[in-house]
Amino acid sequence: MKKQVVKLLKPLLDLDEQQIFSVLETPPSREQGDLAFPCFQLAKHFKKSPALIAGELAGKLSAENLAAAGFSKVEAAGPYLNFFFDRQQLAEQVLASSVRDQLADYQIGANKTVVVEYSSPNIAKHFKLYHIRSTMIGQALANTYAALGYQVERMNHLGDWGTQFGKLLAAYFKWGDDEKIKADPLTELVHLYVKFHEEAEKNPELEEEGRLWFKRLEDGDEQAVRLWQWFKEESLKEFEKIYRLLGVTFDHYLGESYYGEKMEEVIEELQAKGLLEESEGALVVRLDDYNIPPCIIKKSDGASIYATRDIAAALYRYERFNPEKILYVVDQRQSLHFQQVFAVLERMGYEFAKRCHHIDFGVMKIEGEIGSTRKGKGVLLNEVLEQAIKKAEEIINQKNPTLPNKAEVAKAVGIGAIVFNDLKQHRTREVNFKWDEAFNFEGKTGPYVQYTHARICSLLRRAGDMEIKPVPHPFYEQPLVWEIIYTLYQYPSVLVETVKKDDPSQIAKYLLDLCQLFNRFYAEERIFVDDQDEQRAKLALCRKIALVLRHGLSMLTIEAPEEI
Repeated sequence: MKKQVVKLLKPLLDLDEQQIFSVLETPPSREQGDLAFPCFQLAKHFKKSPALIAGELAGKLSAENLAAAGFSKVEAAGPYLNFFFDRQQLAEQVLASSVRDQLADYQIGANKTVVVEYSSPNIAKHFKLYHIRSTMIGQALANTYAALGYQVERMNHLGDWGTQFGKLLAAYFKWGDDEKIKADPLTELVHLYVKFHEEAEKNPELEEEGRLWFKRLEDGDEQAVRLWQWFKEESLKEFEKIYRLLGVTFDHYLGESYYGEKMEEVIEELQAKGLLEESEGALVVRLDDYNIPPCIIKKSDGASIYATRDIAAALYRYERFNPEKILYVVDQRQSLHFQQVFAVLERMGYEFAKRCHHIDFGVMKIEGEIGSTRKGKGVLLNEVLEQAIKKAEEIINQKNPTLPNKAEVAKAVGIGAIVFNDLKQHRTREVNFKWDEAFNFEGKTGPYVQYTHARICSLLRRAGDMEIKPVPHPFYEQPLVWEIIYTLYQYPSVLVETVKKDDPSQIAKYLLDLCQLFNRFYAEERIFVDDQDEQRAKLALCRKIALVLRHGLSMLTIEAPEEI
């Protein structure tokens, strides 16, 4: 319908289609209209007040042209030109169309590429609960960008390089046991890493030994590289189990180590451009103009630092993909790091630095608990997911013990509860997961959305072979029904808003609102009535709600069972 407004206004204004389309707004209430065109930007050109311009435009739009475009009327309200939909026409259009049809007019990413870096766990460490935030926020954003026509490059920037691997190698040669590592790779590697730090507190010389082992790894020492590769392979096997459980996929597994050779090119370019300075034996780029500390490029012992690797990675992505955006879904504690990396890229003269965005987020706790690997603490994600699935099974056994495919449904509901609990929050907020809240089928939870979808599927099954299609009916004029239809119409705009703000909570909140509207409708209306046209109209509405709920959940990488 926005395109119809553009067609109506384009002949009357000295603006291109995108200029008109981009300023269209949704009025705060349906009484004020369904779409609004603000006239502020026209005041200077026409040398009139925005309110006067709105009035003149309203007078130039004929009832015939409005009706042909799907509008019942247009009104000037101060500086706004408010368009009112023909409700019967829009109801039929929205309810008859698939979600894909709806999104066809919102392919804002056509012929554009976006790189999304997310998850990026550290090799030789367990996948912890807090890793789920980057993983699922990034996956949801990647899904949503793809739905809007972008070519999405899903990037797992594995933490497979750095001094921690020197420490792990040093620990392996002192206390390592190959049989224990083969039996339970990550648990034993974490044990070695923790032991190194415990011993280093008593013997600080161990820290230097760890640095020397990392330098040997950087220099290609055969023994160090072989062990590092083994640790990496075992870690990836464990990570893949988690990703399969979550439904997460990547196009590229390019860890920090991939950019080893490219780092020297970065250092040479920085030197050639006169940007490197020596500071206490290290090489740095000063960032005084940005009011942030210098960015260390090479440490005093000659080893690289992860800022260097991130600069090399950004240049690689720019050269290979020429992306519209590069998104770094990394927690907010890394804000200064990314400010430094982007600032160095700007100082190097790369305009694309302005297209690099740190998508920060707060930490996640479970019943208030979080910990660090260095001390051997932290809640393991696979244990939380297994516990969630078990809890979902218990609830299903209580509510619907004869349900077919109970194991599959429990997996969908259990994991959905964890993921939705994360994504319904604005990403910058700290998330504290509480079991009872997350599994409440009446609250603002994933199971609530999934159960609403399953309830609608049950209604559609009850309809049997009845042909379900929207037909003109006074039913669509009812205030609650119209609010639902308008909400369904708004779905593509919610996806657009999600990528504008890089915030998946826009989708989660929308799904909750839609569920609340449906459940009000379900409580107030009989679906199966004697009037067959009214019944078809109601079932068409239910069917479209189910389609949008299913699609919205898929954007969040959450399954939508048809029975719960």
